[in-house]
Amino acid sequence: MILQGENVLKQYHHNGGLINALNNVSFKVNKGDFVTVTGPSGSGKSTLLLSIFGLIRLTSGTIIFDGKRIDNISDRKLTDVRKKSVGYILQSFALVPYLTTIQNVMIPLALEKIPKKEQYKRAAAILDYVGLSDRMEHLPRELSAGQQQRVAIARSIVHRPQIIMADEPTGNLDPSLSLEILDFLKKINRDNKITIMMVTHSPVAAEYGTLKLHLNEGKIVESSKVKLYSPELLNN
Repeated sequence: MILQGENVLKQYHHNGGLINALNNVSFKVNKGDFVTVTGPSGSGKSTLLLSIFGLIRLTSGTIIFDGKRIDNISDRKLTDVRKKSVGYILQSFALVPYLTTIQNVMIPLALEKIPKKEQYKRAAAILDYVGLSDRMEHLPRELSAGQQQRVAIARSIVHRPQIIMADEPTGNLDPSLSLEILDFLKKINRDNKITIMMVTHSPVAAEYGTLKLHLNEGKIVESSKVKLYSPELLNN
């Protein structure tokens, strides 16, 4: 097991009252799982994703990652965990507009203070893996939306994380590009045994999950596990 949450609670004060964004949520994720998190707007999906590694601090509850409790450690130690073990993919791509493709991908390696030559070598190899070796010196504005998201994916895996946290990674893409990105995430999950936890509104994207969690009003109301991807997806 790579990730576990027990009785995860996140409360906000609003108009003098308390709102339970997450209401005693518990879950278990095994290494190599592709987790899809679904639910209506306001159900707590993004809050769950952001709270696991401390981008939002919990009100109470326990998070265990790679055998160690992380909900009660310092912000500095949580930052170290994220730098070494976690990749993030966002709906907005979040690329630095004045950096080239390869410079954007090198960011996580620079944060780890890896030598510049090694940064470039690893970033170039990852860009070749995602099919963008001919776009290394392009700025984000010179790339299509699908290419920008592939740059974001490359950046999320260049430091060889154990888990990727993806928040609506296909939300800004048309249906054909969405399938391209989803298939690529599936490939990363299989080729590298990287665990993926993905928030999505899309029923099509949700079908990529080997573990499916459905939230409503801050609670997991449905959880299902499959051993393999569906035959339809395997034939894509």
